[in-house]
Amino acid sequence: MPVHSTVKVLVADRNPLVVAALADMIHRDSRFELVGTLQNGEAFVDSVAQGEPAFDIAVLAWTLADMDAGAVLAQLNRMQLFARIIIFSSDRDIAILKLCLRLGVQGFCYQFEDPSILFETLIAVAHGRICVPYVDVSKINETPLWKLTPRELELLTFLGDGWTNLQIATRIGISENTVKYHLKNIYDKLDVRNRAMAVGLLARENSYSFPRNY
Repeated sequence: MPVHSTVKVLVADRNPLVVAALADMIHRDSRFELVGTLQNGEAFVDSVAQGEPAFDIAVLAWTLADMDAGAVLAQLNRMQLFARIIIFSSDRDIAILKLCLRLGVQGFCYQFEDPSILFETLIAVAHGRICVPYVDVSKINETPLWKLTPRELELLTFLGDGWTNLQIATRIGISENTVKYHLKNIYDKLDVRNRAMAVGLLARENSYSFPRNY
């Protein structure tokens, strides 16, 4: 976009107070124009698909009313839709930042930082740059699942398919106690408490694993 153009901004956040605060700050800065606000991910995807409202950059909260931003980004990838997006996150988890980078965001800010950082990020992204907090780029592709051994990943996949411990033991030729031992190690490595949480993490990671095709 031309250097002197007004940057058209779309804000998506489930929290009305955050939306109101961002809208007020954007209105006070002549470099930007607020073109709309949304609260859920499906509405955001529809907006990108339909081009309405037209925007240069979206400020997208990590947590929306109906899904998280990872699911939104993965859906955009599947639909081969592109938008310049800055994730506005209240969560300090570095895994979220790495996931967003894998899914193709151009900017990332934390809600607890000085507002000037968000506006600097908006300008940088508007001018075609990527602007994110520091992260070890050699570890961007690491997910919670990378800690698992091939055997543990195989067992987790069986869990995701709904297999019982006995079925898993019979399939791979080990005892049920050995299966339980492996599952305990899996839970410890993934920092989850039970089978349901482990399967949920696997499903989430699989749902995010869509590369961009543009």
